[in-house]
Amino acid sequence: MAQATFHFPRGFLWGTATSSHQVEGNNVNNNWWAWEQQTGRIRNGDQSGLACDWWGGRWREDFDRVANAGQNAHRLSIEWSRIQPEPDRWDEAALDRYLAMMRGLRERKITPLVTLHHFSDPLWLEEQGGWEDERVVGRFSAYVERVVEALREYTSLWVTINEPNVLYASAYLAGIWPPGKQSLTAMGRVMTNLVRAHAAAYHAIHRLQPQAQVGIAINYLPFQPVSSWSPLQRLFAGLADGIFNEFFPTAIHSGRLRFPLWSRRIPEAKGTHDFLGINYYTRGYISGNLANLQEMIKTPHFPPGSQVSPSGMLANEPLGMFAALKWGLKFKLPIFVTENGIEDQEDQLRPRYLIEHLHQIWRAVNFNYPVKGYFHWSLVDNFEWERGWTQRFGLWELDVDTQVRSKRPSADLYAEISRENGISSDMVQRYAPQIFASMFPD
Repeated sequence: MAQATFHFPRGFLWGTATSSHQVEGNNVNNNWWAWEQQTGRIRNGDQSGLACDWWGGRWREDFDRVANAGQNAHRLSIEWSRIQPEPDRWDEAALDRYLAMMRGLRERKITPLVTLHHFSDPLWLEEQGGWEDERVVGRFSAYVERVVEALREYTSLWVTINEPNVLYASAYLAGIWPPGKQSLTAMGRVMTNLVRAHAAAYHAIHRLQPQAQVGIAINYLPFQPVSSWSPLQRLFAGLADGIFNEFFPTAIHSGRLRFPLWSRRIPEAKGTHDFLGINYYTRGYISGNLANLQEMIKTPHFPPGSQVSPSGMLANEPLGMFAALKWGLKFKLPIFVTENGIEDQEDQLRPRYLIEHLHQIWRAVNFNYPVKGYFHWSLVDNFEWERGWTQRFGLWELDVDTQVRSKRPSADLYAEISRENGISSDMVQRYAPQIFASMFPD
């Protein structure tokens, strides 16, 4: 039996990722909490409730899990609605709690990667027009300055906005996220304001912390036509790629917004990223017309025979990870895989998914792709937006009623990978023997 280890570069970051609304609990002052109170918005009528009770202090035990698992990094987010609960009021006590979390990470020798916006907004912001109103640019910049001033002692790695493409597509195209609109006009305004807000935040961070590394986390979805022979499907796959994948990173790289029929210059956005964060989960398959993108956001479809997650939302397509990293090369920046994972309550597919995706990252590194770290989604089961508690992404299982965590086998697998800084043949044999022969041929 072949024996070998795929090692990663020294200093590679191994971490997990979380976000504030999904893990903190009792976050009653933002647009997602309000959305949860509306009938029919969340699957099964689920509510975030206590979530993972981080605001109650359980972040300490979860950070211990991170440290004990050999991880050297963690990606977390700050909740705008806690920092600025009203337009004219800052909550210093909330900042102190985040300071405690940051100290907790550093005390455990864990590098924090801090996300400043992860989908949720203060209620007052949404009431004043949210991301459709151009005043959001200055408001977001002021919030970012407040947070960076407070936390800069503990980190210099910042993501300004998580998955802006998922935000505008889910909230303004599919209408399944607050404010629940289906308007291309509104989506265009939001796309523009997100770019401008990111640029303002980038410049604000660098004024306060010149050595900072600032980027975004983009959800990269490689679009494939269902029928490769169909010119129409190839056309719509290309249009979907431009709207979903290309728009935002190209805008902050070039300073130009590019829509299908027009473009606009935003010079202050040019060059406003120091690294590229890529969130990759699966591929997307396009048929028919561009309305299929809207439907795919709600219910994706995969080819027959795909290894699909329990809810049918994700398929195990590791070659898409390599494609995502290859796409990211054109921006000529360091790359972090800021999210990757699969919902899998029984932990049957996850070990294979994890190993195969990390193997593709290893391949990319060996082609000298500048990949600097990997953040698995997620540390512990958390509230998955409009899908509520129906999807379990955690390396650790959460009992929502008791808050008890139970370790899944994949947590041990990822701990071994993190400690080894690589994937060994022994790990594959024990955790995913069905792929051993393909990864370590005789």
